[in-house]
Amino acid sequence: MSTSPTVRKGSIFKEHLIMKHDALIVTPGKKIRLKDFDPGSTGKYQSKDEAREKLEADTSRLAEYQDVLYAQNTYALLIIFQAMDAAGKDGTIKHVMSGVNPQGTQVFSFKAPSAEELDHDYLWRYHKAVPERGRIGIFNRSYYEELLVVRVHPEFLHTQQLPPETLTKDIWKRRFSEINDFERYLVHNGVEVLKFFLNVSREEQRRRFLARLNTPEKNWKFSANDVKERACWDDYHQAFENVFSHTSTKWAPWYVIPADHKWFTHIAVADIIISKLKSLHLKYPTVDKDRMQELEKAKQLLEQESQ
Repeated sequence: MSTSPTVRKGSIFKEHLIMKHDALIVTPGKKIRLKDFDPGSTGKYQSKDEAREKLEADTSRLAEYQDVLYAQNTYALLIIFQAMDAAGKDGTIKHVMSGVNPQGTQVFSFKAPSAEELDHDYLWRYHKAVPERGRIGIFNRSYYEELLVVRVHPEFLHTQQLPPETLTKDIWKRRFSEINDFERYLVHNGVEVLKFFLNVSREEQRRRFLARLNTPEKNWKFSANDVKERACWDDYHQAFENVFSHTSTKWAPWYVIPADHKWFTHIAVADIIISKLKSLHLKYPTVDKDRMQELEKAKQLLEQESQ
């Protein structure tokens, strides 16, 4: 008999308080301004201690949802994180996914493309990293870099060996459309897509950079290039606004997550992931009559061994 995780007696899949996500989602087809999203917001939560219990419960729920996702082997979940430097992507992945089974989770951190990758279309290296059915895949940065870093630094386009006739002002509009089609294709094939932008303020980024510089154990996290990219803050925010306005869709919406308080970032992301998995109505696979008979025979043989 199949068991639904939302109704299983005694399970941690009991109803939990779902945060209102409307304030975090980018409405499809609507132009946005990032200044309308408060990076310091903490919703109804006032402190880290208040949120700790929810995060602990949510990581347990996420682990059980992942177990059913893996067993059912019908859907996959692709989670995309984009942000300015020091917004907390690594920490969010670490805390939110702390309870899941590593066998069912894949994390990819995409750096500058290699020579091999530049010999392919810009989506190639990302498509081959899409998670298999039953698994959760995480992209720490993603193909959206092709609309962010490459747009802020258009000289990178010249390394992509593109046909000259494609290098027009319409290239960004084309890529918006291509990525929307790509994500629609994934969803139609059972790969659900969640996209998070961790929205850190410029002042909080400055404090986190200084903390990395002033703490020897964190020096390795800092790169001189971080300061250079910080000088392009306004250009990046304009690029992000264009991305969100053109690629937040019904099938793959963007969520703008306040990131000045890391503890709130963690519970907000966890809550949205759980809501998505819950919406899939996941169930353990059913066992047919013939299979049940096989299992009964196996049980009898094992019980006879102890006699």
